[in-house]
Amino acid sequence: MMSITNTKYPLISSGAFFIGLMLFVLTSSCKKGLPADRESIGLDTRFTQSVYSPVLGRNTLFSDNLFIGASSQPLNFKIINMRTRDGSPAPELTNNTPVQVWRQPYLGTEKSIEEIEAKRKMENRPLFEIREHSGQFLMWSAATSTLLKTQPDSGYVFDVEMSNSGGRRYFRDLKLMPLKERPFEPSVLDPITGLSRFLGLTPSSISNIRGAKTNQRLFYNDITVLFNKVNGGGNSLKFRFVDSLFKPIDPNSFNLTKWDQLVHGFNMVKTNESVKYDVAYPIPLVDFQTPYTNPQGNRAHTLFRYERQGFGNVREEAYLSIDFSIYEKGNWEIIIWFTGESPKFTND
Repeated sequence: MMSITNTKYPLISSGAFFIGLMLFVLTSSCKKGLPADRESIGLDTRFTQSVYSPVLGRNTLFSDNLFIGASSQPLNFKIINMRTRDGSPAPELTNNTPVQVWRQPYLGTEKSIEEIEAKRKMENRPLFEIREHSGQFLMWSAATSTLLKTQPDSGYVFDVEMSNSGGRRYFRDLKLMPLKERPFEPSVLDPITGLSRFLGLTPSSISNIRGAKTNQRLFYNDITVLFNKVNGGGNSLKFRFVDSLFKPIDPNSFNLTKWDQLVHGFNMVKTNESVKYDVAYPIPLVDFQTPYTNPQGNRAHTLFRYERQGFGNVREEAYLSIDFSIYEKGNWEIIIWFTGESPKFTND
């Protein structure tokens, strides 16, 4: 008789099967005996900045201040042992205080102050805190020099605990040395004393503005920009132009200015002496580029333009701009003071 061999499913000897089974059992046993993967705390992890000097009265975020190194993420951070330089407790920095936080993103397209305020809420937090997983420090705008020690005082010292499932590590004797408030930027105030260093500022840019008397082009030192807080508690911003004798110049003379797009403000009121808006503070509300800011998004950008006809029927366009921030809520006015001579608006 002819025998039939199954070549598709060859027979496996009992000896080979037994050896394979033993290898499987041994391999499984070895894997069970290995320790589970464990997170690590890197010895090279460090804060790249040891002294922090936020300007009070504004939200200040210190980012890029931590080198992660070989530490496994996520990491957890917390501030511990906040104290003054003499070792005394500093409850002014550890107690919870009402601060204003965003619960929805600011876009720069909001149509009213009410729409903006609906995106913010009050929460109780320490005035100076560390973000739990990033190690970034944040000083809230509610911190003022009436509450905290400021330079030239030596300020505060604190430690940071960093941890993950692999362990914990401490960073000792970091320093917090706040600076006094500067209600607007660019500032005329000395960062240490808080006293005025000069009367006003110059424009951010100026082009082709001629004097009404001399027909000569005006320069930066011919114009002084003044920031004046009329009173606190309000929500308005006014722009005024004045000549060397502080007499008003009609804003309508700046005939190319897009007044409805000048700032992120509402309910504009324009007269022959000023232009006023209802606004939400601070200005800008966040560091975020919008049509109302500079390219970096950290300053409001205002552009005042006009045109006139020069000699030879040549069209001349002139402008000046002011890039600024205002951090204190109130009724503010920005005065553009032509200290030398008034601009020439009439045609030649």
